[in-house]
Amino acid sequence: MTIPDSPAPLNLFGPLFHSPAMAAVFTDRAHLQGMLDFEAALARAEAKTGVIPAAAAGPIAAQCDAALYDLAAIADGATRGGNSAIPLVKALTANVAARDKDAAGFVHWGATSQDAMDTGLVLQLRTALGLIEADLARLSEALATLAQKHRETPMVGRTWLQHALPVTFGLKAAGWLDAVERHRERIAELKPRLLVLQFGGAAGTLAALGDKGLMIAEALAADLKLTLPATPWHGARDRVVELATVLGLLTGSLGKMARDVALLMQTDVGEAFEPAGEGRGGSSTMPHKRNPVASAAVLAAATRVPHLVGSLLSGMVQEHERGLGGWHAEWTVLPELLQLSAGALAHMTETMAGMEIDAARMRANLDVTNGLIMAEAVAMALGAQIGKQAAHHLVEAASKRAVTEKRHLRDVLAQDQAVQPHLKGEALTKLFDPLGYIGVATALIDRVLAKRRR
Repeated sequence: MTIPDSPAPLNLFGPLFHSPAMAAVFTDRAHLQGMLDFEAALARAEAKTGVIPAAAAGPIAAQCDAALYDLAAIADGATRGGNSAIPLVKALTANVAARDKDAAGFVHWGATSQDAMDTGLVLQLRTALGLIEADLARLSEALATLAQKHRETPMVGRTWLQHALPVTFGLKAAGWLDAVERHRERIAELKPRLLVLQFGGAAGTLAALGDKGLMIAEALAADLKLTLPATPWHGARDRVVELATVLGLLTGSLGKMARDVALLMQTDVGEAFEPAGEGRGGSSTMPHKRNPVASAAVLAAATRVPHLVGSLLSGMVQEHERGLGGWHAEWTVLPELLQLSAGALAHMTETMAGMEIDAARMRANLDVTNGLIMAEAVAMALGAQIGKQAAHHLVEAASKRAVTEKRHLRDVLAQDQAVQPHLKGEALTKLFDPLGYIGVATALIDRVLAKRRR
């Protein structure tokens, strides 16, 4: 499907929330071109099967160029007709008639408006999915690089926004990567269900084409390189809504990454940063500010997308063979959903590819609590000798003293008469090495990376 350039109205926030490549897929002209690609292929398929004269296909296809049509006139006609296919087919017929009156009589032969609109949409979605898959591959590569490079870069693991235990930044990146790989799988799985022809005629029976309906459908699907589904799907919207729900899941995962990045960028944390650049993340009044602008855009998308998905889910409840209102709701909601998801994906791909990591600050933050982050490590080692419950009480009491007296937990434990017989000297000191208590973090990273390679 070719997508001609077309002017778009000024949108100050479009570049912030949308990706330019995805925005080009969903211009008004691209919408028309998708339908016109259907009409050209329909004429060729019907000529090939002998349903319309062979001489009619060429003149029809020659006028299937969106650049030949007045967008304002199509929009005005859609207001009166209820969809964009009706005025477009009328204009296409007129254009063909001006050059070949006989061929004009075979424009849109046996099809219905929804056939043209849904198949045109599928052609747009095929292009859109190619863009999303390409960015997901780039994001996957960036995250794999971070996971491998920082597999043993210790940092604070946080639960309920509080210091919990040591982890590594590589494990955090591997967690993000694992989610991205699941989304790549989901998209690959849904494509065969989504990239299918819509061709059923007025009520889904292709009655206007007599006994040649399936023959034409097969030729039409082959021409457009789409799969021919078992039945037309005018009123069954699960295909497009499946895509919407997967995009909702993807944008949610991108939002989780953005939230983590924004929290790591906080002045009081300062462990990781979005890429720097001229004018990026600045403030109109505070020269020192470095705001997480990409994360903000992704989080905004993650806030809006679930409601768009909800609209499409609601629209699945349609009436009989072709629905009233539910289908119409898709026309603006689905493109906006795709553009927001793609925009968020582009932001996060750029962020992860250029992420700045302050490993020294990560290490320093592990010591902010004067050793309390290693309390579980000590309790487990002590518990192996005196029992878990007794060890827990001893280390809990020592932790409270460390906080009250503003001392390092290691020093408090070194002077605890109940602890000394079991843990002292080098053995006690070793328990306060964060990399000594990261469990199977590196093995988990290796599992994610191995799965990605497969």
